[in-house]
Amino acid sequence: MQINISGHHLEITDALRDYVNGKFERLERHFDHITSIKVTLSPEPASHKAESTIRLAGGELFAAAEANDMYAAIDLLTDKLDRQLLKHKEKSVNRNQGH
Repeated sequence: MQINISGHHLEITDALRDYVNGKFERLERHFDHITSIKVTLSPEPASHKAESTIRLAGGELFAAAEANDMYAAIDLLTDKLDRQLLKHKEKSVNRNQGH
């Protein structure tokens, strides 16, 4: 799985890169059909924003989250994506069973 991390008006430090990679590895454990992940981190005037697009077999998922610090925004983002992945997984299991 390839994770592409970019910063919008933000330099991606090793600490941020390691944090994002660790969080997204957890998502991959839930759903192993992920082909690529794009993450964009950007400091906004009043908060920090994290966005991600995940390409997977059968589609694409997108989520965005904002928080007071970048690490909290990444946490919120991965929680949202985790829920979306679980929903996607349930749908594909149901389709495969003919329900």
